[in-house]
Amino acid sequence: MAQGLVIGICGGTGSGKTTIAERIVSALPAGNVLVLQQEHYYKDFENLPRDARGQKNFDHPESFDTRLLIQNVRDLRAGMAVERPVYDFSQHKRQAFTARLEPHPAIIVEGILIFESPALRELMDIKIFVDTEADVRFIRRMQRDMRERGRTVDSVVEQYLAAVRPMHQEFIEPCKRYADVILSGGADNGVGIDLVIYKIRAMVTALEGRD
Repeated sequence: MAQGLVIGICGGTGSGKTTIAERIVSALPAGNVLVLQQEHYYKDFENLPRDARGQKNFDHPESFDTRLLIQNVRDLRAGMAVERPVYDFSQHKRQAFTARLEPHPAIIVEGILIFESPALRELMDIKIFVDTEADVRFIRRMQRDMRERGRTVDSVVEQYLAAVRPMHQEFIEPCKRYADVILSGGADNGVGIDLVIYKIRAMVTALEGRD
């Protein structure tokens, strides 16, 4: 199998990365795209009490097992299946089982800090930064964490002020300079998304032509 196309989608929490990834997946032939989410690669802090795990700074680059993510992307590009961690966000730890992922012609790597690592960036054929206003991102994060992760309003606000906002300013915002495309307005930027899809289709077609 030829090397797979790797598409990086980076941006702050709640910026619309997942929605854009879904748009790309739906625009390509079924079975052509695999989505790899950075949030499943949080380091495992199972040895710590639950309260201590919850106090970890999950928006800092050191909270991710980036080495494993890089190796998984390399293996998928080379046509090999991988065992991806499965993260339990309500307990702040990895599950005992993994998810087996098979290689696809195109691989979307999505996450808040995927452009922070030079080694991970080097594996990407196209890098997209999703740029969405801070208040919109905060509201979306609050809704998601309360609905899907069992968080309270107070806990979401506390985490946002203590870690999410400062880490965004220190690490995520500067990653714009590495992007090939900046989608201002996030998932509402229909024209920008359509142009990105057009480019990705052409790249996938060219890749398939080399098989």
